[in-house]
Amino acid sequence: MHKKQFDVLVAGELNIDLILDKLDQFPVIGKEIMAAEMIYTLGSSSAIFASNLSTLGISVNYCGCIGNDSFGDKIINDLTAKNVDTSNIIRSKTSGTGITVAFNFKQDRAMVTYPGAMNELQASDITDDMLMQAQHLHLSSVFLQPALKPGLVDLFKRAKQFQLTTSLDPQWDPKEEWQCDWNNLLPLVDVFLPNIEELKNITQQQSLNAAINSIKNIANTIVVKNSTEGATAFYKDEIIEQTAFINHDFADAIGAGDSFNAGFIKQFIQYKSLKECLEAGAVCGAINTTQKGGTTAFKDFDTVKKIALEKFNYTLQ
Repeated sequence: MHKKQFDVLVAGELNIDLILDKLDQFPVIGKEIMAAEMIYTLGSSSAIFASNLSTLGISVNYCGCIGNDSFGDKIINDLTAKNVDTSNIIRSKTSGTGITVAFNFKQDRAMVTYPGAMNELQASDITDDMLMQAQHLHLSSVFLQPALKPGLVDLFKRAKQFQLTTSLDPQWDPKEEWQCDWNNLLPLVDVFLPNIEELKNITQQQSLNAAINSIKNIANTIVVKNSTEGATAFYKDEIIEQTAFINHDFADAIGAGDSFNAGFIKQFIQYKSLKECLEAGAVCGAINTTQKGGTTAFKDFDTVKKIALEKFNYTLQ
């Protein structure tokens, strides 16, 4: 088999994050409140994952959809600055680039998203040629991409035909319906990466064990993120617990789960043990919380390794 051009192909949503920070209360209808800080940065689960994975030394190609506007320009520039290949990003002729406005109040947040061009990406946009160039396919935010969702099973089947490994982070469903062809999709997903609330909603179960038991016959490796409680991986009859690395100088949690995914997948595609994958995921999630926004802490690999060692006493390879 010929050498792949990219380690990972990311297919997913692209948007800008506008973060209004240090509110003295949550917004109230009919009233104006003030934010002490504002951050304008690259957003979206998939883009944060791609950007931070690339920073960790993994070659990344991206397929997504943006508008032909200044927000789209910023996304291209920010991804390119982190060495993510953007040549397969599609510029919509009809929609603007998506934007999420986040309101941060203490350690809680509320978000409003204009999806724009995120609504347009289809599975057919991710061509066989793109898949053939990659070793691994990652997809995030199933429920934010209505045109992509119907073709997911076919997309993952094609990925498997070209012998890619695969990962999927479902992310939250804003409609809270959680509908997807899970029975046919999950057998094609090598690493399923929900957080605990997403998993319980998808499976319609009240506890983690009940949720795992309901899908373990169709899923492969299931990695459940649970914020400061850590993460748990389930593979066949194996269960591995990973405690969280706690950052006592917490900035915000935007993108922490995506950074966990980046650390995990970096090790996974290099055939490291499940325990090593979990550890790298946990430390990258913690590193993310040392700076505001999803990608700020991931300046370059040397910086990330330095934070891992000095703040969390962990040697990131």
